[in-house]
Amino acid sequence: MKDKVIICMGSSCFARGNDKNLELLEKYMQENKLTLDVELRGSCCECKCSEGPNLMINGEVFHNIDRGTLLDILKTKLGNR
Repeated sequence: MKDKVIICMGSSCFARGNDKNLELLEKYMQENKLTLDVELRGSCCECKCSEGPNLMINGEVFHNIDRGTLLDILKTKLGNR
């Protein structure tokens, strides 16, 4: 079963950094050969704007992510392959 990643691209999360987080996420997936194992989707809004930027991996929601915390989350939840 594929891992499922949903990144909020609503205006608030986008402005708070998910535009750059998406770039980092895509690069991480390519470098670790995860593109076939991970379903990556964007969301218009996850309704947690004040806690953003937001990201969900396999149903677990992460708030206030930045580039550093995103790398830690990806390594923990998706690993290196």
